[in-house]
This record gives sequence, structure tokens and C-alpha cells, in this order.
Amino acid sequence: MGKYHTIQSSKGEKCLICEQNKLEGIHLFQSFICLECEREIINTKTNDPKYQYFVYQMAKARILQERRQA
Repeated sequence: MGKYHTIQSSKGEKCLICEQNKLEGIHLFQSFICLECEREIINTKTNDPKYQYFVYQMAKARILQERRQA
């Protein structure tokens, strides 16, 4: 896997998927995805009901990015 960013704040950063503050993860379109959610996304089959939830949550990253650019 790629390089993970460790958040320097003691509170961490809010994950786009689980919406909890976490210390380690990646940034996607300037949105943070924690290490645990990234691993779960990678290991989830497309026919699993959780997959649609992940797609919905990640779509928020694109919407937030578009808002930032406007």
C-alpha cells in the first residue's frame, strides 16, 4: 500500500467514511479516510451491501472538492 499520513493533532482528523476522528489515514480530494476504513473498502466485495455505503460516502469527497473549487 501507499504512504499513510499520521495526523499531528492529538484529536486526529474526521474520517469521511466512519465520521470518527482518527490519527492515521489517507487524503482523497482533500478529504480524510482513516486506515481502518481504507482497508475495509479494499476488502469489501462489490456485491456486499456495505460497498454501496462506501460509494455514497466517497461521493461526498467529490462534492466537497467541487465546492472548494467554486
